Amino acid sequence: MVKKLLLSMGFMSAFMPAMAFAADDATPAQLQGAIDAVWVMLAAILVIFMQAGFALLEAGSTRMKNAGHVAGKTVLTFGLCAIAFWAIGFGFAFGDGNGFFGTTGFFVDGTEEQAQAAFSSLSFSDVPIAIKFLFQLAFAGVSLAIAWGGFAERGKLPVYFIFGILYTVLVYPIVAHWVWGGGWLSQIGMQDFAGSTVVHLQGATAALVATLLLKPRIGKYNKDNTPNLIPGHNQVLSVLGVIILWIGWFGFNPGSTLSAMNDGFFGYIALTTNLAASAGAVAALVVSWIYFGKADVPSMLNGVLAALVAITASCAFVTPRDAIIIGAISGILTFFTAQWFEKAGVDDPIYAFSVHGIAGIWGTLSTGIFATPELAEKVGVGKAGLLYGGGLEQLGVQALGVFGAFLFVLVLSYIILYVIQATIGLRVTEEEEITGLDLSEHGTYGYPEQMRKTPGGTSNSV
Repeated sequence: MVKKLLLSMGFMSAFMPAMAFAADDATPAQLQGAIDAVWVMLAAILVIFMQAGFALLEAGSTRMKNAGHVAGKTVLTFGLCAIAFWAIGFGFAFGDGNGFFGTTGFFVDGTEEQAQAAFSSLSFSDVPIAIKFLFQLAFAGVSLAIAWGGFAERGKLPVYFIFGILYTVLVYPIVAHWVWGGGWLSQIGMQDFAGSTVVHLQGATAALVATLLLKPRIGKYNKDNTPNLIPGHNQVLSVLGVIILWIGWFGFNPGSTLSAMNDGFFGYIALTTNLAASAGAVAALVVSWIYFGKADVPSMLNGVLAALVAITASCAFVTPRDAIIIGAISGILTFFTAQWFEKAGVDDPIYAFSVHGIAGIWGTLSTGIFATPELAEKVGVGKAGLLYGGGLEQLGVQALGVFGAFLFVLVLSYIILYVIQATIGLRVTEEEEITGLDLSEHGTYGYPEQMRKTPGGTSNSV
């Protein structure tokens, strides 16, 4: 053991001077570029790992008979998203073109020649284009994961193939181009630092369309339209999923600086992000306690996510105090809108539109209220908000962006899903839904030991 330790120390002592020599030879610009590249790559990994959070959250929030399907389709749809975004979506989103979509940069080859020729909207960062692509792919994957919430427990597996590809190619990248790719919303100064609208509102709007077209799950509503509670099968999985998402958000928001060397600004963004999430958790739990008479854990989890969604747009533009306000309001808004949608007959199993849609709208508008002139100038996008001397101008820009994105995604998602419904259908049969998607779509249960038939012929299904 001692011998191995001495050998290791000898190797390190021999290796470190070589590293130091290489660093001494590098210019400051090269060192900065290397550090920025590592930081953005790490951020991309954190955001991609959010897929694990979505898998656990959605599986835990649905019934046991659908758990394997819910978790497995997360892997499938991210794979589809990666290929479609590489081929076409990234070019539409960030390629040079016009105010509505990019027309260059398809089939990303990872070379700086293509980057210089096709992606001027990303030229503010010297990070290699391959890493920029991976980072932006992670965002597209999150948006698509949100959309699947509206399909939970009743959507056909083939729909995931068709809608997943079309969403990644035709829906998500267009709005991304408007805001981040030099499009018309970018030109008028819309502030959406990491995607309250671009990522979350888009996914939530597609989820809402799917929810309305698919109609409620069997047994969700009584004949008098009063809702029945269909609890998720594993609250612990849901909690773990939210914790993973919370951690992943430190890649989501701070990583959007695309630099680690900008006076440590990514650390400030991490601060506002974390404060908002904390406030959302506390506010949602307290309001659920008052409303139900019991402190509701799922409501608290939704409060965390809603606050993270809201601060995603404003994290770089607001003070820590205002981040707490934004997060707390998000938790409260999400709780009450979730109750309203359920009573209105909208069966949204994981509350995708309340958490990602309503909070996405609020978060995007909040920059038009709370953005400080100093931070707006530092980021270089838009102007100060209403409470900091900017008047209604920035708030108006934010409202226009929200309305334009919501309407575009609503209409296009409806067209795509309506055509799918009219051809192959969106929803599994009643028998398949009652059996569960694990067995009907995949031939095996996610929990085979729990779902097996007992000697008396009954199932252990919950």
